[in-house]
Amino acid sequence: MPLIIILVDCGIELIPKELRYHSTVRKNFSSQIYSSQLLDNALYHTAMKKLANSEKRGRPDITHLCLLNALGSPLNKAGNLKLFIHTINNKIFEFNSEIRIARNYNRFKGLMAKLLIDNGITVNGTPLISRFEGNLYTLINELKNPDVYLFSSKGELIKDYKDLLINDLSKNKVCIIGGFQKSNFSEEVLKLSKNVCSISKFSLDAWVVISKIINFYELYHNIV
Repeated sequence: MPLIIILVDCGIELIPKELRYHSTVRKNFSSQIYSSQLLDNALYHTAMKKLANSEKRGRPDITHLCLLNALGSPLNKAGNLKLFIHTINNKIFEFNSEIRIARNYNRFKGLMAKLLIDNGITVNGTPLISRFEGNLYTLINELKNPDVYLFSSKGELIKDYKDLLINDLSKNKVCIIGGFQKSNFSEEVLKLSKNVCSISKFSLDAWVVISKIINFYELYHNIV
């Protein structure tokens, strides 16, 4: 079965209406340029100070690095990865394994803004990013016999990858990773599984966690 990765609580959103008239936003925003319409902490940090849950928001760079690592992996190229992102505003998108994510950060931001506006990305009739109509609970329930893991530095340390993802290959292995820099999983995410685990004694960036998990799976299934 393919490995299923869900990157949750990602800081991917359009600039909220309440920030549109802030001086730093007005300076950079253009209705003609998609990338300028995406909330980015690097550009709009001053304007974001009063936003609720601001520590999780405006970080498309984290999602960018995670997607580059996951979609560029041998596991994905072999067709053995299913990848979803869940945004801070509870939108869920599935990525076609054949999509090529832009390496350029501004082009990536433009793609994400267009995705949020159009609710999907299709090229020549092929859906490259598709909207999942439902919440995380619905998504998990639609997966056949799921074995769900939440990855957190606060979880139980797992030293042997064989104990982590391959203890029962009859089940779908679902790995949930936080797509944010600070704070914790939302309550909605924490309710999805009691299996909270860690793969290092150090606190790791999301894209490092994704790389290590994928590598575990590739090694066991001899995907090179």
